[in-house]
Parts: sequence; C-alpha cells; structure tokens
Amino acid sequence: MSEKYKICGNAEVRIDDQVFTLPVFEGSEGERAIDIRKLRSETGLITLDSGYMNTGSCTSNITFLDGEKSVLHYRGYSIEDLADQCSFVEVAYLLIHSKLPTNVELDGFKRQLNDHSILHEDMIHFFDRFPPAASPMSILSSMVNSLHNFYPEMDDPLETLNITAARLLSKVRTIAAFSYKKSNGYPLVYPRFNLSYCANFLNMMFDSPVRPYLINDVVVDALNKLLILHGDHEQNCSTATVRMVGSARVNVYASISAGINALWGPLHGGANQAVMEMLEEIHQDGGNYRKFIEKAKDPDDPFRLVGFGHRVYKSHDPRCRIIKKACDDVLKSLQMEDDPLLAIAKELEEVALSDEYFIERRLYPNVDFYSGIIYRAIGIPTNMFTVMFALGRLPGWIAHWEEMWKSPDARISRPRQIYTGPLLRKFVPIEERE
Repeated sequence: MSEKYKICGNAEVRIDDQVFTLPVFEGSEGERAIDIRKLRSETGLITLDSGYMNTGSCTSNITFLDGEKSVLHYRGYSIEDLADQCSFVEVAYLLIHSKLPTNVELDGFKRQLNDHSILHEDMIHFFDRFPPAASPMSILSSMVNSLHNFYPEMDDPLETLNITAARLLSKVRTIAAFSYKKSNGYPLVYPRFNLSYCANFLNMMFDSPVRPYLINDVVVDALNKLLILHGDHEQNCSTATVRMVGSARVNVYASISAGINALWGPLHGGANQAVMEMLEEIHQDGGNYRKFIEKAKDPDDPFRLVGFGHRVYKSHDPRCRIIKKACDDVLKSLQMEDDPLLAIAKELEEVALSDEYFIERRLYPNVDFYSGIIYRAIGIPTNMFTVMFALGRLPGWIAHWEEMWKSPDARISRPRQIYTGPLLRKFVPIEERE
C-alpha cells in the first residue's frame, strides 16, 4: 500500500460567497498537496491544469525527486549510492521488489533472467516482417505487446508478476539486440549464460563470426550506470502512460508497450538522440560551436541547444555528476578522445559550465547530453538510443504498474476538460447546406 501520508492542515477555497475546506496532505519527504478528490462533488467545479504540471495523480513509494535540491532516490536509496555500488540487476530488483536483494535473492534473480532470455522461435520470425528501415522503437513496442500471446498466464497478473518481470527484463534486452542485427542483415547472436546482464546485451549487439566482441569492463560498468540512472523518474510521460493504460486493467505487456510509444517522443526519450543530431549539424557546419551558442542565446532564433537544462531539476541534474565520469572513463578506455563529434560536445560542455548566460538560467548539461556521447562511443547507433532508455526505464514501469494495480484507491484514469467548442446548433439537412 503506497498511501503513506498524513493530514497536516486544511486549505480554503472561496467560490463566490461560499468557502470550502479541503484537507492538506504531507508525504514522507515533506511534500504537501491539497486533496481535491471531492472538489467536484462538493462545488460542481473541476481544476484546469494543462499537462498535469501541478496535479498529483497518485501516491507512490517508488521514487522521490526534488528538483530544487537535485535529489533523486529509489525506494529511499540515493541515486549516487546505487550507481556507485550496485549493478543494474540489483537496482531492477529493488524497484520491483521494494528492497535490495541478498546474495541468495540476487543469484536467484540472475538465474531467472538467464532462463527467460531466449525468445520463442515463432517470435523471431516476426522480425522478418518489418521493413528494413523500421524504427527500433516501433519494433520494440510491437514485440513487447505480442509477448502476452505467448505467455497467457498473465491473466492472473499479480500472482505471476515476479516471473513476468524477469521475463520482460530479459526478453526486452534480447528483442533490442535482435532488432539491431536484423536491421543490418547480420546473423543473430543468442544470449550467453556466462555473461552479466549488460555484457550479454553488448555481446548480442556486437559479436559476429568474423570479429568476436571483446568485453570491456569499463564499457560494461558505464552501461550499468546508464541503465540505473534511467531506472525511474517519478510520474514522467511514459510512466504516467503505463499507469493510465494499466488503470483500465490492461496486462503489463500492453501497458509497457504503451509506455514505450510515449517514450518514443522527441520531447521525452528522444532527447539523447537529438543531442547527437545537434552535434552532427554543428560538425557539418565546420565545427564552429560558438556560432551555435550565439544562436541559442538569440531570442529571435528558434535554435536551441539540446541536452542542457531540465524541466524538473532547477540546478544540476544529480545523474550528471555520475555519468560525466563514466563518459570520461569510456572515451579514455576506447581511445576516442579525438572523435570530432565528441570534441564538439566537450567544447559545448565547457562553455555551458562557465558562461554566465547558461549559469544564470541553470542550463547545465543533463543526463541526455552525456548518455548520447557514451552510446555513440560504444557503437550504439543513434536510432537505438531511445531503445536503450527503454531498457533502463523498464523496471520502473513494472514497479508503477504493480503499485497502481494493488492500490486500494486505484480507479480507471479519466481526466476532465473545459469545453470551448460551439453551442448547440440546429441540424441542417445536407441538401440545404451552403
């Protein structure tokens, strides 16, 4: 049960000559909210909040985020501690099971991931039916949705969720790697039972009969950190989508497929891809990054630097402090410090951290800026960047779907609206219309 709050006061709403009292709740980290659940029944009014920017759609015990203080916690653990001391598999277990695993639990979870990493052979034929240029995100969404047809025991969802979570985490990784291989016409590389979660993914992506892939521990560590940092991020667009779709009592596969589609948007999961496209544009223009900085400063110029600032964090994105070091380590290990696009990125980063224009507006490099650089360095193609985001966000989606299903306050999501269309009009038969 996620309802861990207390009534800490009341708020008064004056409507014409009437005053209505609404309770004020406080969460475990001191966040306060006015409870408006009875507002319409008592006053006949609703609230108008475009994009739900000031609306709490639920209570949750999964992730705490404080944008003013640059704080991000999963299940009460700081993102810094988790990224520094845990593997992605441990953090996935934490998000789904509400606690960090013991050695025995972790070993069992790893065995589950290994056991369910293979795709049903009939599913593999699905890849042949997509056009060669099909988006990896559309493939991922379609394949995840189809999993329900192969594993109908999800008709009893909560009893089988532990095994379903392991199945999703493992098979989505395989689907992502297979979609890359198929798009290039390369032979598939099946998962290996002697490799870790991230090393297995990299091997499925890049191993080939003519050039065996050599596991690089620095790259594996960086990928672990990237997936951990993307594990959950409160009620973002894709997570809210998973909860909204799931509120209709849709199975977890279909709900997560919907979340993948929401993540696909350039304003959400596509940001790291946009970073690399921006760097390509600067490179093709001669590498004159200062020209583009001036364009970004010009209020009359529509150009904006991608990968700087964050809608939620008002100072530094806490994930950046972690991933920046991983980025430097990867570039050094792969001897790619002289890559022209990465050199432009470094120049932009230096300006953003020292230029008063960016400092005053708190436009610091965000996690999308660094993740795109790392993915490029390790060979992930740009059109796969959002798929990588989905791999990291998957355990958070599963945790939110389960929490929503178990909540005693859960009901089908049904936002309201303020109608602004025409008043009732007289119907005109077609022969009389002008």
